[in-house]
Amino acid sequence: MAKDKVIGRVAETGILEKALHSAEPEFIAVYGRRRVGKTFLIREYYEDSICFEISGVHQTSLKIQLQNFALSLKNAMGLGIKPETPGTWFEAFTLLKYFIDSINVSQNKGKKVIFIDELPWLNTPKSNFLAALDHFWNSYGSKKSDLVLVVCGSAASWMIQKIVNSKGGLHNRLTRQIKLLPFTLQETESFLKSRGVLLTRYQIISLYMALGGVPFYLLQADPGLSAAQIVDKVCFSKLGILRDEFERLFSSLFDHSDQHIKVVEVLRQHRSGMNRNLILSASKIPSGGTATQILEELEESGFIVSWIPFGKKSNDAIYRISDEFTIFYFDWIKPLGKREPGEGYWMSRQNDHHRLAWAGYAFEGICMKHIQPIKNALGIGMVETFHGPWRYSAPMSASTDGAQIDLLIDRKDATINICEVKFSETEFTIDREYSKKLRQKIEVFKNVTKTRKNIFITMITTFGIAENTYSSDIVSNSLTIECLF
Repeated sequence: MAKDKVIGRVAETGILEKALHSAEPEFIAVYGRRRVGKTFLIREYYEDSICFEISGVHQTSLKIQLQNFALSLKNAMGLGIKPETPGTWFEAFTLLKYFIDSINVSQNKGKKVIFIDELPWLNTPKSNFLAALDHFWNSYGSKKSDLVLVVCGSAASWMIQKIVNSKGGLHNRLTRQIKLLPFTLQETESFLKSRGVLLTRYQIISLYMALGGVPFYLLQADPGLSAAQIVDKVCFSKLGILRDEFERLFSSLFDHSDQHIKVVEVLRQHRSGMNRNLILSASKIPSGGTATQILEELEESGFIVSWIPFGKKSNDAIYRISDEFTIFYFDWIKPLGKREPGEGYWMSRQNDHHRLAWAGYAFEGICMKHIQPIKNALGIGMVETFHGPWRYSAPMSASTDGAQIDLLIDRKDATINICEVKFSETEFTIDREYSKKLRQKIEVFKNVTKTRKNIFITMITTFGIAENTYSSDIVSNSLTIECLF
């Protein structure tokens, strides 16, 4: 097994390893957004154990999918001629049974892995693919202790509805599941180093804010280039591979992707977040099952995130964009249209006011994704917490001001960390005016929430805070980007 080629993914490879050495038949579902490395993970980790692999073809007919199956079976069998194309998926899975049974121990030591990639694309209208898969597993696979069936899909919501939470014949049939997320900052650093891309942690975060932790995007980084040069190359050059990525990405993941794009466009204009009703009103999408499905699909695919604000109920959930590349696309790539920005476009924007505002917002999102390392740095890694932004807009008639908290960590030990997240190129300085704003936030938060919990001000900055009278008086904890790795 090519385990040494898999960077990070400790929890995920642990699941795959246990499945390979268990004494039971295993049925594993792997899902996550396009380009996140699902196929690579399975192929590399199960390299020596895969006896059959097929990948669905996007938006094609049942006939083409079955022809694809026959070709895949030919490759697995090592035959010079292609087997006859089956007429139905039931016939196809019957052929697969015969093939699996023909593999003897000397040819395949240990378990036999069957890998079905892009599973949702195989389920064409009226194809009965899911029924055939159900029959294959329940009548055959579930009795084979030496079998591991791995199914993958980029359409995360479809995978959850039809496979993970299936109410049909596959109900409770999965033995394990993996939701594959983009790399963390720590995994990103390891991945870049493995490719000879040696960047400082500040540069890695600068790159992450634009591309996120999507392995395919990071694969475009060349050694010897700065983060800004890499972004220029992949996003703004004439042949930049990510210039048209957004449209391709959404159309490949979602049916009627224009509706999903509408939601994202609305959220992009309201960075502090919106509730469901406001999103649907602004995007002109009727409330109902379709709206619920759109929000679920976007969230399961990692493009948006929802949270329940402190002191609120579940129906008060707030949504915001969580995918770094999506934010970057709407802020920087889409406004250019078809216009060629010219060489060094992104490098020339390093001190642009709009760039600084974007960087601050993107850094907030990265901190929310890396809440566990932040908790570890605060010494509360094992404490149960709620976390998320918090905002209060004061009514026009109110005598008090509103307040916005970048990140709030509500702890079970009767304590709340109010986190101020600041991205800058140097140490952050707390002056008299900013100290006053922090104290005002605390007062507004206490008055609005009526909390009696202890409150600590926590600064999360790139290079720490400058020590002065104001910082020592109000800041309880100061964390830097080092804690995120």
